[in-house]
Amino acid sequence: MTFGLLGIIVLICAMLGVPLFAVIGGAAIAAFSINGIDSSAVSIEIYRLASAPTLLTIPLFTFAGYIMAESGAPKRLLRFADALIGWLPGGIAIVGLIVSSFFTAFTGASGVTIVALGGLLYPILRNEGFSEKYTMGFITTSGSLGLLFPPSLPIILYGIVAKVDIDELFKAGIVPGILLIVVLSLWAMKNGTWKKERVQFDKTELWVSFKETLPELFLPVAVLGGIYGGITTVSEASAFTAFYILIIECFYYKDLSIDKDIPKIIVESMTLVGAILIILCCALGLTNFLVDEEVPAQIFDLMRGVLDNKYSFLLFLNIFLLIVGSLMDIFSAIIVVVPLILPIASEFDIHPIHLAIIFLTNLEIGYITPPVGINLFISSIRFNKDVTELYRASFPFLILLLIALAIITYVPSLSLLWVK
Repeated sequence: MTFGLLGIIVLICAMLGVPLFAVIGGAAIAAFSINGIDSSAVSIEIYRLASAPTLLTIPLFTFAGYIMAESGAPKRLLRFADALIGWLPGGIAIVGLIVSSFFTAFTGASGVTIVALGGLLYPILRNEGFSEKYTMGFITTSGSLGLLFPPSLPIILYGIVAKVDIDELFKAGIVPGILLIVVLSLWAMKNGTWKKERVQFDKTELWVSFKETLPELFLPVAVLGGIYGGITTVSEASAFTAFYILIIECFYYKDLSIDKDIPKIIVESMTLVGAILIILCCALGLTNFLVDEEVPAQIFDLMRGVLDNKYSFLLFLNIFLLIVGSLMDIFSAIIVVVPLILPIASEFDIHPIHLAIIFLTNLEIGYITPPVGINLFISSIRFNKDVTELYRASFPFLILLLIALAIITYVPSLSLLWVK
């Protein structure tokens, strides 16, 4: 069996709907067998992954995010953020961007944010005078907006796969993440300037809503303060987050029942985690084989004849990653693509932290990139809209995010501002 035949078989299996982990795992075992290498090399990679100390953060942060999404936290946070900045032109849309970012950072899955917040935001935005087109584009886009903020699951997974310091990645994503929100906030202000008469700033409402949501607002401060203050590791912070959220949502707010709601949330959240981990285990063996066979070096040699500097490479990389992001979910893309592009980017002298932020920003934008960006289909199902209608609604947001991507790509200091 040749590599060409192996590639054709893998492609056919993928087209027939064979699960991704089976396709990747089978390809890895076949590739090792062709080269006379014991297939136990794949098992060794699984063992190495299982011993990674940061692996524990994935299920714990995901569990915490799902609890928050199922509780009354979205309503409380929306009320507080609305009292704080809702009086601005387009203020309620800015509120939605911030709260959506908060939830996506904790769940790591844009679909959860669209389902949890979309139903709340849609009537609010329409009532404030925003058009149907803007509202649908807004909800579709905001579903993946928080992926650059800690403790984002894609950031943790990228750090594990690329062997990059996760604490540094957390810091690196803050400024680019804020840039994305600012760009979309300016668009919200433009669309909201001539809408319904704006509400007045109400100090009483701000104080009441602040007290109501204070336990939840304390969480990101405690987590980030603990990590960067040297008090806790990322793994310890994830354990604290899961325990803290469980206690306050079940026993303080009493939004969820420990015996009725929590088992269902455990199943839903761990289903996502299980899917990520089994793909990761299978992919590590295959990607290590490709690296050992110097496949990235061969790709670099081919590219060097066409791309003669880092700036042209970054342009090519952005186009490639946008296509990947529109075709693959972010977790699969990280696992499969990152090990291949890391050595190539290194040859072009691109800082590994900067590369991480470029990669994650592209995948974030890929969620709304036609024709098959996953957010487009989630919103289509959630709001019973034709997907082509969502293409048009999301297009202005896509253009704005691409402008922000260009800034992030060619101004590396934004990503490296707080990196040692």
